[in-house]
Amino acid sequence: MRFLDRLQPLALLALRVTLGVIMLAHGSIKVHRHMHEFASYIATLGLPLWLGYASAFTEFVGGILLITGTFTRLAAFLVFLNMCVAIGKVHWQHGLLGAGGYEFALALCTMAFVLIFYGAGPISIDAIRGGGGGNRKGSTSR
Repeated sequence: MRFLDRLQPLALLALRVTLGVIMLAHGSIKVHRHMHEFASYIATLGLPLWLGYASAFTEFVGGILLITGTFTRLAAFLVFLNMCVAIGKVHWQHGLLGAGGYEFALALCTMAFVLIFYGAGPISIDAIRGGGGGNRKGSTSR
């Protein structure tokens, strides 16, 4: 099944764009409609108010960066941190499954974790500008 190795760039593209679209969708609701309410909610969790604003912008801007494959590792790292805090402060108490559970946040966190280490891949702005988008000619992935 070595022929599937040639499709790895498409897999990274699919992973990156899927995570980016989800983060952008969640972030845009917070940024455009409920920014202050979300920040206030974050403050009720015992976190600084400014972290609510940072979280909303991480989801919004991070989603855009992931979709385009720009500064992917940085965006993925920030999304990873955001999801870790969401799991620990909001979802953990509800368990893995069910209403408010951490299964979805864990899946997003894992997607971001993969992108931190693999980068955006060759189908990205990172690859075009040579900014750590993943494997380049001459490097091995075996």
